[in-house]
Amino acid sequence: MTLGDKLAILRKENNYTQEQLAGILGVSRQAISKWESNITYPETDKLIRMSELFNCSLDYLLKDTVETDNGNQDNREHNYEETSFLKRYLRERKSEKTVWGMPLWHIGRRAQGFVAVGLNARGVIAIGLKAQGIVSLGMLSIGVLSLGMLSLGLLSIGLFALGVLSAGCFSIGIFAAGAISLGIISVGAIAVGEFSIGALACGKYFAFGDNARAMVALGDSQAIGSVFQKIGELSAQDIAVTKQSLDEVVPNYFSWAKEIVKLFL
Repeated sequence: MTLGDKLAILRKENNYTQEQLAGILGVSRQAISKWESNITYPETDKLIRMSELFNCSLDYLLKDTVETDNGNQDNREHNYEETSFLKRYLRERKSEKTVWGMPLWHIGRRAQGFVAVGLNARGVIAIGLKAQGIVSLGMLSIGVLSLGMLSLGLLSIGLFALGVLSAGCFSIGIFAAGAISLGIISVGAIAVGEFSIGALACGKYFAFGDNARAMVALGDSQAIGSVFQKIGELSAQDIAVTKQSLDEVVPNYFSWAKEIVKLFL
């Protein structure tokens, strides 16, 4: 089987027209036609790009005696349904219109565009297994607004979330909320931070919860506070003492957080 025959088969298996493949490789449709007819041959960089695009080896493409891509054939058969899904929904295509020098939209395994969808996606809005963008959604997600299993961003939501504002099963941030949370202001089943609220709340300056431990500790069942502690409901006098205690123990650089906590007393 010749190089041209293999290219034609791979192109059709991946649901590309000659025009679409030409656009991906940055050549003319006529160039693709000549390659498939064995009239001319692709340059090395185009062969490398096609081996990545079609997930095959250069040996398979270049050697007429190699009829199957042994390095990938078993894996293809084993993952047939997954591969078919990726080929169908993540085949390379993008908008001819551009925004800030990027395609308006781009879908592909390595997508880059204003809106990018792919296994590895980068864009203003990015969706993929690995997504990087102002708004990103992915297994690994990095962005200003970030949602994913592992999420990093200014506003971060995920199973594991790290950000200025973070929410997740395990979250770390200036404002953190989650089953287990760590932050300056921390809210969670287990909350650890400078100011903590949770079933088990461990704070440096303030803690509120069923079991609270901090300089100022307010607990339903247990409270351990070095400056002030209270178990049970708060009276007006208790609230006043709590606020006064916070004013005494919280340093000026955390005054913004202290004032936020006071709003909820």
